[in-house]
Amino acid sequence: MTPDEPPLVSSQWPHLAAELITALREEGEDDLANQVTALHVLQRCGCDDDFCQSFYTAPEPAGAYGPGHRNVGLSPSKPGYLILDVVKGQIMYVEVLYRPSLS
Repeated sequence: MTPDEPPLVSSQWPHLAAELITALREEGEDDLANQVTALHVLQRCGCDDDFCQSFYTAPEPAGAYGPGHRNVGLSPSKPGYLILDVVKGQIMYVEVLYRPSLS
């Protein structure tokens, strides 16, 4: 990783990355699980809700994601919600809601 490169999810939050991989494999989403170790934290959600720790792993779209978008809801090992926004097979956004602090 270069100094200008955004941090990897697996470096910034290794426990979250491991949890995502496990939950995705349990859902049969092996292709998505294989992406997790290479995901970067490009931008944190700007909603300022105290229950939200979501982040973009790809550039934020100008509008809706459009065709090829799907949500992948996971069954996390900790309380709260983990939902992935996936577009054409690529993880674009990780919704982390009502969960213990990632920091």
